[in-house]
Amino acid sequence: MVAAAVYIDSPGPVFFRQRRAGELLPDESGSDARSPRPKFREFFMLKFRSMRTDADKMSNAIVTEAGDPRVTRVGRFIRKTRLDELPQFINVLRGDMSLVGPRPERPELAEQLAMTIPYFEERMRGIKPGITGLAQISLGYSGKALPGSPLEPFEKDMTNPFKVEGADDALADHMRMKLLYDLAYTASAEHLRTFIPMELSIMVKTPIVMLRARGT
Repeated sequence: MVAAAVYIDSPGPVFFRQRRAGELLPDESGSDARSPRPKFREFFMLKFRSMRTDADKMSNAIVTEAGDPRVTRVGRFIRKTRLDELPQFINVLRGDMSLVGPRPERPELAEQLAMTIPYFEERMRGIKPGITGLAQISLGYSGKALPGSPLEPFEKDMTNPFKVEGADDALADHMRMKLLYDLAYTASAEHLRTFIPMELSIMVKTPIVMLRARGT
């Protein structure tokens, strides 16, 4: 039904394939130590297409912004409900992703963020990216803290710390917020007694977030 709606609203490919960064790779020496320029295992992630077929010609932006004119009518709905992510079950079957884990970013963006945000790459050390994750059920679509969330009182201190004019709502700030939750998830994976409750909690809350179309 989603595929039919995508095609009827905007004739063209139903699926969208994009290179994404998966697990963190050891450096060339074979060490697991932190590399100044981290590398990730890359794969092609699948989504239902939510943008016009000429989206790349309209803009070279890496991340979709609120009110992006490239997003189709059906695209807005499937983004709000996260239905655009359903084809990633194929990535799970292929072994590229897990059901739960940190969301994979574009390789070039992941490298830039790792060089900008200290230890950003650690979220992917020994962990496969997931369809859903702790950050996705706790934050808005872009990474902003939701009203009433535990992180909301600290958002002003964590974003644009040097109060640079015109730097509000920056991508790095959103990613820094997501990183807190991603690191909390990876920390829970160290022990079975913390991992199982965390995993089950995320799986139970994900359909609720989808139905409420929260944080979009």
